[in-house]
Amino acid sequence: MSAASGSARMRSVVKLAVLLVLAAMTLPPATAGAGEPEWLPKPARGRGDKCVADTDWMRRNHMTALLHHRDQAVHEGIRTKRFDLTGCVDCHAVKGSDGKPVTIASPKHFCRTCHDYAAVRIDCFECHASRPETKVAKTGEAVPGRSSEADAVMLAQYLRSLKR
Repeated sequence: MSAASGSARMRSVVKLAVLLVLAAMTLPPATAGAGEPEWLPKPARGRGDKCVADTDWMRRNHMTALLHHRDQAVHEGIRTKRFDLTGCVDCHAVKGSDGKPVTIASPKHFCRTCHDYAAVRIDCFECHASRPETKVAKTGEAVPGRSSEADAVMLAQYLRSLKR
């Protein structure tokens, strides 16, 4: 078996495992009227009155929506706000003990709450910010937490990966 087909097979197995875990998470609790079982993850609620889609739908389909949004934005140039990752991060940010939003490094991070439970690796934040960025308007200053040196290192790693 070639490395490419082995890698594709592994991705298929991982996707199936994720789907099974997510399906199990959406099953109703065994005892009527008891609410959700204690062992299920309890992610922090977003800031607004409601999400861009129904909660149950988002639990099952958020990754498909994010990937579809990515494809439309990157490949077709269609940029909308509805399933934009930045909007998710801004709305669902969880604050740490210092009062600042936590990064993906923290187990309190909104995405990690369920992804750790389901043993699903999150790679979105290898490129995207995992917490709301404080934007410095019209000053030309760098966004806190990101340096031009860090950007240069990330760019160099990306370019090396293209040569392989």
